[in-house]
Amino acid sequence: MADFARDQMENGSTGYAAWIAEYDLFRQAAARLIGAEPGEIAITKNTSEGLSFVANGLDWRPGDVVVGVRGEFPANYFPWLRLERRGVQARWLELRDGAFDLDAIDRACQSARLLAVSFVQYLSGFRADLDALGEICRRRGCLLVVDAVQGLGAFPVDVARSGVDALAVSGHKWLLGPEGVGFLFLRRELMPQVEPVEMGWTNVTGFPAYSCEDDLRADAGRYECGTLNTIGCFGLRASLELFQEVGQPTLADRVGALAERTLEGATVRGYQLIRPWDHHSGSGIVTFRKDGVDSAAAVARMAEAKVSAAARHGWIRVSPHFYNEPEDVDRLLELLD
Repeated sequence: MADFARDQMENGSTGYAAWIAEYDLFRQAAARLIGAEPGEIAITKNTSEGLSFVANGLDWRPGDVVVGVRGEFPANYFPWLRLERRGVQARWLELRDGAFDLDAIDRACQSARLLAVSFVQYLSGFRADLDALGEICRRRGCLLVVDAVQGLGAFPVDVARSGVDALAVSGHKWLLGPEGVGFLFLRRELMPQVEPVEMGWTNVTGFPAYSCEDDLRADAGRYECGTLNTIGCFGLRASLELFQEVGQPTLADRVGALAERTLEGATVRGYQLIRPWDHHSGSGIVTFRKDGVDSAAAVARMAEAKVSAAARHGWIRVSPHFYNEPEDVDRLLELLD
């Protein structure tokens, strides 16, 4: 990223050919991480943009049904909610103890066209079983769309094995990349059904020659409508390749162990967990509270001590990642005292 910024400062856009090459390397790294093909990766600004591309690009018909989860992060709520204006029916499931029930998902997906769900719930940390959701969607003839931003990087995802049709993610959370860059995975067979909703000079096959012919690119590049966040692509690709080098199972084990250490320490100190944690559905997000403790004030005190946490709806949410040491968790727990 530093080299790119320096080159921009000194030489302007003369390195454009290297930028194009970087986009291809970025797509390859993203595809390797989730078990996709590079041609199924579109470079986006963030998770919201990727989800909106799917929600607004599908050829909806009045009476189509979308299944969603109320209480999701708003990025995975509003795109589907607004479809009601186009005659689409939304079936909203409720989170119970921060989680959802697979049987309820199965029933709701009957006659539905699409299920939109988060890989990990942003408040409770509940991690969905994507393999089980994929099986339900295949049996019901329903598309599976995943908001992966709260878990991808910490825990492995294989879109081919799980039967995920579309997945959107931003780079700045668990993937440890810069803000303003992310990617959308869209299964190749689904692309003819998802029209680009933003059009510019790079959606089309002849964009390198500045063509005005409107033949869409054959791959997910058809959803990229102009100049991309090139410096962000350099940064996020470096991070994606680091994740590949370390290995997803190693990352998941590390994050899980640190999450367990956090929740055990918080419980001993009398804090209530938002939901129980287990290896099957737990994630790197641990959320807790305690009567008489102001969560916002507690988080502010932690920030003064250079310990990062978040106050969410009266809860304290912490998210140790693989670079943290057990001693970092212990510092956090000492501050809870």
